[in-house]
Amino acid sequence: MALAVCLLFDRRTDRLLRSLWGRLEELGVPTLETHTHGHHVPHLSLAVLREWDHDKVMKAVQPLLSDQTVELFFDALGTFRRGRAWLAPAVGVEALQLQSEVVSAVVDTGADLHRHYRPGRWVPHCTLAPRVPLVALPVLAAAVYDVLPLEATADRAALVDSGTGQLWPVPTRG
Repeated sequence: MALAVCLLFDRRTDRLLRSLWGRLEELGVPTLETHTHGHHVPHLSLAVLREWDHDKVMKAVQPLLSDQTVELFFDALGTFRRGRAWLAPAVGVEALQLQSEVVSAVVDTGADLHRHYRPGRWVPHCTLAPRVPLVALPVLAAAVYDVLPLEATADRAALVDSGTGQLWPVPTRG
C-alpha cells in the first residue's frame, strides 16, 4: 500500500474528530472509523510514499517532527474525486514549510513520493469519509458544520502504513 508521514492530534482534537466519525456512522455515512482495517487515526498527512525504506524515512523525519506542534484551524469541508470528504484546515507558512522540508527529507532517502504530496500540489486535509455518495453529501455537510469551526493541535507525528494501520511514532528528543 503506502506509508504516510502524518501529524497526529492532541487528545482533545482526536476525541472531537472520532466523535464526528461516530456521528457520521450513525447517520449512515461510512468513515475512516470502519474503513478497511479499522485502525485509522485522525491525522494530517504531510507526505505519502509508494516505495520507501522505513528506517531511512524515520531517521530523515525525526529531526523535523520529533518535537513539532502545529496549530490548525478547520472551518471548511472539502471533497476529492471519487467521494473522499475531508476537513480543510487553514495552514500558515510554518505548516507549508514543514511539509516541504518533510518531502525533501523523504525524497532524499530514495522514497517514491505520491504526486499529490509534492509541494505546490499538496492539499492539506483531514479525511473524514473515503467514499461518500453524492446523495449523502447533505447529511455529511450538516453534521460537519454542526461542529465547525474547530481549533486543532497536532502535537506528535508518526509513520503510518495505510494498508494495515500500523503506526510508528516519531520519537521525541526529550
